[in-house]
This record gives sequence, structure tokens and C-alpha cells, in this order.
Amino acid sequence: MRLDELSIGKDAIIEKVNCSDRALRKHILDMGLTPGTEITLSKTAPLGDPLELRVRGYELTLRKSDAAYIDIHGIHDTHDTAVPKSRLKSVEHPRMGELDLSKKYHVRREGAALRDNEIITFGLAGNQNCGKTTLFNQLTGSNQHVGNFPGVTVDRKDGAIRGIANTNVTDLPGIYSLSPYTSEEIVTREFLLEDRPRGLINIIDATNIERNLYLTLQLIELNIPMVLALNMMDEVRENGGTIMINQLETLLGIPVVPISAAKNEGINELIDHALHVAKHRERPGRVDFCDEDGIGNGAVHRCIHAIIHLIEDHAKASGIPVRFAATKLVECDESILKRLGLDDNEKDTLEHIISQMEEESGMDREAALADMRFRFIEKLCDATVVKPHESKEHLRSKRIDKVLTGRFTAIPAFLIIMALIFYLTFGPIGSFLSGLLSKGIDSLTTFVDYALTEYGINPVVHSLIIDGIFAGVGSVLNFLPVIIVLFFFLSILEDSGYMARIAFVMDKLLRKIGLSGRSFVPMLIGFGCSVPAIMSTRTLPSDRDRKMTIFLTPFMSCSAKLPIYALFTAAFFPGKMALIIVALYSTGIVIAIAYALILKRFRRFKGEPVPFVMELPNYRMPSPKSVLQLIADKAKDFINKAFTIIFLASIIIWFLQSFDSRLNVVTDSQNSLLSMIGTLITPLFAPLGFGDWKVATSLITGFVAKESVVSTLTVLLGGNVSSLSGLFTPLTATVFLVFSLLYTPCVAAIAAIKRELGTKSAILVCIMQCVIAWLAAFMVHLIGTAIGFFFV
Repeated sequence: MRLDELSIGKDAIIEKVNCSDRALRKHILDMGLTPGTEITLSKTAPLGDPLELRVRGYELTLRKSDAAYIDIHGIHDTHDTAVPKSRLKSVEHPRMGELDLSKKYHVRREGAALRDNEIITFGLAGNQNCGKTTLFNQLTGSNQHVGNFPGVTVDRKDGAIRGIANTNVTDLPGIYSLSPYTSEEIVTREFLLEDRPRGLINIIDATNIERNLYLTLQLIELNIPMVLALNMMDEVRENGGTIMINQLETLLGIPVVPISAAKNEGINELIDHALHVAKHRERPGRVDFCDEDGIGNGAVHRCIHAIIHLIEDHAKASGIPVRFAATKLVECDESILKRLGLDDNEKDTLEHIISQMEEESGMDREAALADMRFRFIEKLCDATVVKPHESKEHLRSKRIDKVLTGRFTAIPAFLIIMALIFYLTFGPIGSFLSGLLSKGIDSLTTFVDYALTEYGINPVVHSLIIDGIFAGVGSVLNFLPVIIVLFFFLSILEDSGYMARIAFVMDKLLRKIGLSGRSFVPMLIGFGCSVPAIMSTRTLPSDRDRKMTIFLTPFMSCSAKLPIYALFTAAFFPGKMALIIVALYSTGIVIAIAYALILKRFRRFKGEPVPFVMELPNYRMPSPKSVLQLIADKAKDFINKAFTIIFLASIIIWFLQSFDSRLNVVTDSQNSLLSMIGTLITPLFAPLGFGDWKVATSLITGFVAKESVVSTLTVLLGGNVSSLSGLFTPLTATVFLVFSLLYTPCVAAIAAIKRELGTKSAILVCIMQCVIAWLAAFMVHLIGTAIGFFFV
């Protein structure tokens, strides 16, 4: 029987994974779906696909088509194992004592300890949804630098440990394995192999320890000084479980520290351990987790050790830890094989060793290696972990999911949630806060205007400050509260775990346009900002899906366009802001769907979307600190943009509209340099109904930053936005909004596309979006003119 045929609520035992796609098969095994593992079918998505499975204590999604690759047997009713009451107790951790007392895992490298002035570098690694970002914030506070890993556009955060000089922590992407399946796994592996940090901090979710330890075993094989942070220990204790910390340390051969990153518990002890192992270069006490006498695993043990003897010299020459290299060769990792530079005879010997292991173990190489790791983890957890009762978090998640992922309620719930977010963002909260800020800016402008007049400053300078800088920058700053409110809600959706549910619900719908449900998350982030949305496509393992998602993301209306919408709806459609903005967002989505259907016809976008293998974390209360920090970062980015790009653009626009070609001050902007430039491009927009050079000019500045459209119009209108009615009618205002919605994203987004896909793709995105925007706006103008009585 196959897994896709299993009934909801039934358990089964995995017999074999038959997938012909080697990378996908390896990923499925790494996620814990190994032969002999019990698995439960919890539910199906509202549209019947994908499936939600429970395996090794966590929820996982898998499409029916991929579940069909997995053979199962032993189908039975779901049963829960009772937790023995006598063992339900909390075990205290003796803090730093073991640094001096335990010799079981403190193995010093050759040479003296690091000098006090030498920088100690750490890599922070862990699974997704394990609290890694929260821990990074606790370790570094606000002292962090954001950049990119060399050669790829994967976010990299570096920060010094608070209060400790000469330290640097690099927050690595959240991964499940060191196999080269996703961009994040490749980036993390390359960082650890090439940069070789002085120490590793591996954070794991203690409530899901069995699943998380799979990555831990691979990190230990790298032989880098390492400490294990058991996060969410407070939840384990609250739910009646416990973990024998010192026994776990002895069996793993590394220091283990119980923490709660969200509550800032155990962080100081974790820092003490990390500094100690890194400074004294104390590598893990063991890297071998094979059972040489175990059934099946004995063959794996002999295989790995035979490969170690074969490649030892090559591994040393290439700088790759020999145990790590050996296990990767068992997995047929082409990158590691190429680095080692084995000759043909050695490759033949390698293949013979692996084939013999497969024959003895009765499993193929990937399954045998994954099974070896999970068998060790199972024994480890049996000896050190008292499993808690079903956690309050999981019970709460199941109750919430009955509505948010229910068959008949999931999509209506999503629409209601998004409608509520838009209503609060553009309605009571956003408009109220924007109104307060607008009054403050107006008061400041009036005061400065009065002060400059009283001082008798040169009229040209007065015009520059009031009509240029204050009008341009101030008009954009008015919308800062709206953007902050939108990001606040988006961060809550992401931190709570709902984003993963949205992908689960939407997967089947997105497959109809050639995408995976995982593409929905970057596109949803695109409503906030296109740059992080484009960068977040790195989570997609398929190059085809990644490219297609990037091409579609700019159609999701980013927050930078909100000032344009707000300005025009206030001027031409008062009281209907929420309705107009929802209509614009919906238009962007519809156009994106149509564009995706067109892209599917091209060879580079043909094929099936990537498999939908993804963890569904428990719902959690978003960390207030993380949410506030994200909002602070976005506010800082917006303000920086306002006082750099928009500030400079406002000055340039003011200058061009204030002087003629002989640099004489003009009394009528019609005679200005800006008018001359705008007149050249106006014919392009004349068929759309706005042939005034001021309108054309504002759209050109929008290429730099979409907020510049508002600042440019404000400057050109002398700060009097009520004069918009002289440039637009309700119909042409609608056409302008549609064009602004769809035309090319800002320079920063284009730069992100260039880094992801190359120059040609970035240029293609610019051209295609401008063409689509022009055609859509022209159709709106054509239809609106034909039924013009609607716009009277």
C-alpha cells in the first residue's frame, strides 16, 4: 500500500521510499521518513491536496503525488503512549561545573588557547522555526550588521555578543540538513567549510528534539568546537517532560545548555560555554554515531570507516573533516567528491564499498545513512528524554487549525484575515496615526516657513527648503505609520506560524499556474516590500519555481506604493480608500495569475512545480521583541530612504522645475528644464489620458523609489496637492493608479532581481512590467471612456 492511500487518522509503518528523483528522495529521508518509521495521516488540505502528516513528533506536508512514492504497511489506529508519572520531574543543570570536571567531551586541539585580542567567530545554526532569530537577537542585541553571503543573495546577519569584545556571531539560514538540496543548505555548508568559524552554536527546539538532532549529528561531524542550546525548555517542563542534560552531554560529546530564548533564560551560561570551547579550541568528544553491532547499522559503520581510510589523505589536503567527507560520499555528494579529487581506481573502490554496505544492510545508501542517524537519535532520546504529554501548544494548534486549515473554512478565514489587516492598516489605525504625523509635519513646515520669512532668507533658498525639501520629504513621511502598521501585521502572520498554513492551503491553487504553495509566502511578503520577497525565494529548491516566483512577485503591490494610492484616493475617491486599495491589490494578483499562465508556455518555465515538503510548526505567540525590532528596522529603512533618495530626488526635481536652460529662475514651471525633459516622454502617456509633462515626470522618478511619485507631484504642484484635480479626472486618476500598480519596481528591487537571476532577467522584468502596465492602463482608459458616466 502507498502513503497517498492511507485513511485520515490512521497510522502506518514506512516500508520504502521509491522516488526516482535522488535529491527529493534524500530530502524526504532527511525529514525523518525513513523505513521502519511510524507515520500518521492527520488531514488533507481544504482542496484535497497536499497531505498533513505527523512523523517523529512534528507535522509535515507532502503532496499526494510525492506520497505515492512511499510504500507503507502495518496500518493501524492512532494510539498515544502515556507518559510515566513517576519520571515527570525537572532535572537541574549544574551550570558551569562540567567545564572543569568532565573529560568526556572537552578535547583540546593542538596548540595554546586563542589570545585575548583574537576575534572569536561563531556560526549560529539550527532548523527553521526553532527560535534561532530570537536567540541571535538575545546574543547581539541591536549590535548587528546585515549583508549577503558572497556569491548569493541569502541574508546574512553578523553581530558581536553583547558586552564581549572581539566576538562575532553569524546567523546562518535555517536548515534541516547539510545536504545540498536548497540554497540555504548550500550556503550554510559552504560557510562552515570555507570560513571555519572558531565555534558553533547549534540551537534546537527541545519540544521536537528528535527531529532537530538530525542536523546536530551532521554539524558534529564537521569537528568544530560546538555547544548545543536546548531552546524552549520552559515548554518541555510545563508540559510534564524533562531532559537529562548531563547524560545528553556525555552521549553527544558536546556541552548542552537548556535555554528559553524568548524569556532570556540560560543565555549567559550558553555564552560562557561557547566562549570556553571556542577559545580553548575544544572539539566534540565524538563524531562517530554508528552502532557497529546493530542490525543494518553495522554495515554502515564498516562502510564509513573503510571510506575514511580510503580518503584520509585527500580530506586532509582539501581541508574537509574526514568523517563529514565520508558520510557525504555515501550520499553521493558530487560537490564533496569533486573537492577530494579521487582518481578512477579510488572511485571504483568507493563504489564497491558502498555497494557492499547496501547489500548487507538491505537498504540503499541514502536510506541506510539516514536510518543510522535516526536510530542513534532514538536511543539517545530513550536514555535522556522523558517525553511530555501532548503540549498545550500542539493542542492549541490543532484547535486553531480546525478553522484556519479546515476544509470549508480555510480560504474564507484567510480572506477575512487579510481584509481585516487591510481595513485596520488603511482605516482606523493607519489613517489615525498618519493624521497625527501629518499635523505634526504641517506645524513644523509652518514654523520653518515663518522663521525663514522673518529671517529674510533668499527667496530661492526659501523655495528650496519649503517647496522642495519639506514638500517632497514631508509628503512621503506622512505615510510612515501606514507602512509600519502593515509590517506589524505581516510580522505577526510570519512569527505565529500562519504563513506555513497559508502555503499549505494555497498549494493546489498555485499548482494550476505552475507554482508550489511555498511560492505563496514570498509573494505575500511582497505586499510589504519586493526586496525581501525576492530574496526569500531562496527557500525554493527548484530553480524554475524560484525564477517564476521572482517574475511574479513585483505584481504584488508593495508598501512603497501606498503613498500613491492614499494621495489619489483622498483626492478623487474620499471615504473609499480601503475599497480602492483592495481593488488595486486584487488587480495585481489577477494580472500575476494571467502572466503566470503565459510564462508556463515558455520552455524555461515548463515543468512541474517543486515538491511540497515543509514542516508545519505549532502556532506560537509572536515575540514582542522580534516584532518590534522588525518594525524598527522597516521604519529605519523608510526614514533613511526619505532622507537620502527622496531627499535628493526632491532637490533635483525642485531645481529642474525652478530653472530654465540658462539657469535663470522661472516664474512659470512650463518654461523650466523639467518641462523640457518631461515633454520628450509625454507622448508615451498621452494615449492613457494624462499627457501633462508633470505626470510623466513623476512616473519617471518612481523608477528610483515609488514614494518619489508623490514627492515629485507635491513639489511640482507647489505643495498644494488639491491641485491634482487640474491634472487628472477620476478616470485618468484610476488609469494612473493602475499604471503605478503594475509598472517596474524600484531600483532596489531590480538590483535584487539582478543578483538573483542576472542582468538579462532584470532588464526583462523592467521591460515586461512597463509593457503590461501600459497595456492594462490603456484598457482601463478605453473601457472607462466608453462607459464614462461611471466616472462623472
